[in-house]
Amino acid sequence: MLDIATEEQLDEALSRPGDAVVDMMQRIAGDIIILGAAGKMGLTLARMAARAVADAGVSKKVLGVARFSDPDARAALDAHGVETLRCDLADPEAVMALPEAPNVLFMVGRKFGTAGAEPLTWGLNTLTAANAARKYAASRIVAFSTGCVYPLADVTGKGCDEHTPPDPVGEYAQACLGRERIFQYFSEINGTPILLYRLNYAIDLRYGVLHDIAQWVWTEQPVPLNVPAFNCLWQRDANERALLCLEHCDSPAVPLNVTGLETIDVRTTAEQLADRLGRNVRFAGEPGARAYLADASESVRRFGPPTTSTQQMIAATAAWTKKGGISLDKPTHFEVSNGTY
Repeated sequence: MLDIATEEQLDEALSRPGDAVVDMMQRIAGDIIILGAAGKMGLTLARMAARAVADAGVSKKVLGVARFSDPDARAALDAHGVETLRCDLADPEAVMALPEAPNVLFMVGRKFGTAGAEPLTWGLNTLTAANAARKYAASRIVAFSTGCVYPLADVTGKGCDEHTPPDPVGEYAQACLGRERIFQYFSEINGTPILLYRLNYAIDLRYGVLHDIAQWVWTEQPVPLNVPAFNCLWQRDANERALLCLEHCDSPAVPLNVTGLETIDVRTTAEQLADRLGRNVRFAGEPGARAYLADASESVRRFGPPTTSTQQMIAATAAWTKKGGISLDKPTHFEVSNGTY
């Protein structure tokens, strides 16, 4: 059971390192730098890294880099042992001036608002990758990506695995594949060990697919069924896997799907949330046949099964929603199948 009542408890739970990450911190040499540390997931990932370093009893810096337009985000990282640095990661000179670090997590990306601003999305998703790859050519890099680089998969199957050829739908997903190709290019020409971290979808009670469905149910809006299924993973598990991937980088760059093992049905999930929330649930549209689904069996082989089950996440999401827990008001738009965000 996830017993979470406050944001402080939520952030503590999402940043709590397991033994595997603490042990890894004793093995890997050098500092860790997180590029894009002020994003939704970066804040708890950076905090987990700092906690794991402290628990391991090793001398290692965790550096968090972002523009930090929200000063509270920077203050939160500073308060939890992360050394923060302000930098526009689209500025190549500013990136070259960043400190060296042998361990890099690249979390920069733009999705929403792409429609009508496609050049900006392409610029932020590809030029920042090139800047980071040039600067950290001698480091190992875990580069965040997305399962949206794959085609939509038949909901009756296992989903796309790492051997499925990319076939992105829409400009956002195409730009994400562009980001991957940039990292692959620099991995090949410089021998930089890189892992392409294809994640979908991380669950934080303040946002995520379960949050979206719960909000529709709670406000008695119809739940769309055109994308009838999804994968997800508790964000603590996603954070831990990202850090553990530092030991799995290679050249040429290697992709890895990271999500839960279940194909989760939207209708069933909405009905379970409605029961917990004491609401009637309505649906819109007919269930489609395809969705963004990934086969994460390879990451499970490497790191073991997720520590948090779908039912635990559903129960925690319902409790959070019912008590009026804060929302980041950043819907995933998982129900979008035409690639327009």
